[in-house]
Amino acid sequence: MKRRTFITTSIAAATLAPAAFAMGKNSLKYKTGMVAELLAEGKTVFIDYTTEWCSTCASQKRKITALRKENPAYNENIVFVTVDYDEYGNRAIANDYRIPRRSTLLVLKGDAELGRIVAGTSQSAIKNLMDTALNAATS
Repeated sequence: MKRRTFITTSIAAATLAPAAFAMGKNSLKYKTGMVAELLAEGKTVFIDYTTEWCSTCASQKRKITALRKENPAYNENIVFVTVDYDEYGNRAIANDYRIPRRSTLLVLKGDAELGRIVAGTSQSAIKNLMDTALNAATS
């Protein structure tokens, strides 16, 4: 391995490790049936329909991560689920909730949709959506 590659990789790992730790146990990669199970357990679920190549998705992810670091109550009370839109965009998890595209954020509790953002990257809008989820989870 070249020295430059090693240094870059080391810096990236050091930077991402705390972020991953801050995300906690309530960060899940979607698997079929997962959301229905979480909702049946009474959990409040924040779903991020994303792709690896989407710049809007990346912007949303950075803001969600920053907000979760700032307020540990999000991690303690909300289950965050990431759905790969390239893989699941034409399946029930997208069709049942009428997800129009990647970069859609959705909050669910029980049978209710509590809010959504489609292609929005405003930190205040994302915070408001996360606060809606937190209020539902703690009430």
